[in-house]
Amino acid sequence: MMNFRRGQKREDPEINLIPFIDVLLVVLIFLMVTTTYSKFTELKITLPTADAEKALEKPFELNVTVDAKGNYTINNQPVSFSNVANLASDLKAAATAGQAAASGEKSPVVVINADQFAMHQMVINVMEAARMAGYDKLTFAAQTGEKK
Repeated sequence: MMNFRRGQKREDPEINLIPFIDVLLVVLIFLMVTTTYSKFTELKITLPTADAEKALEKPFELNVTVDAKGNYTINNQPVSFSNVANLASDLKAAATAGQAAASGEKSPVVVINADQFAMHQMVINVMEAARMAGYDKLTFAAQTGEKK
């Protein structure tokens, strides 16, 4: 083997760190951009408790019941459903009939009692009918969850 560098001492090899740092920064940026963070591992909800005093005056209510078979009742009176506009007029008729006995509030509270197996569309029909009738106070009736 020929040694062309006579008289010079052989240099020790050294690692050039600048390209190594450049490559590491590119990999770090790539990992930061492509990482997805799991925000919701489990849906943890703390429900509010209702410990308020009972109201002195009970508001005028329209109780609308929807069962799993698609039957509607307003204040325990069966109503035949053909479309949302007719249901809205039935709500108005029940409200005017009930307001004679009530305190004379303008807008009743529509209480929706929906069966747990009722179709979602049937509940939406009641909500839409209440909106068309001009009743903006809606609430849903629920029972306390007792273990069976």
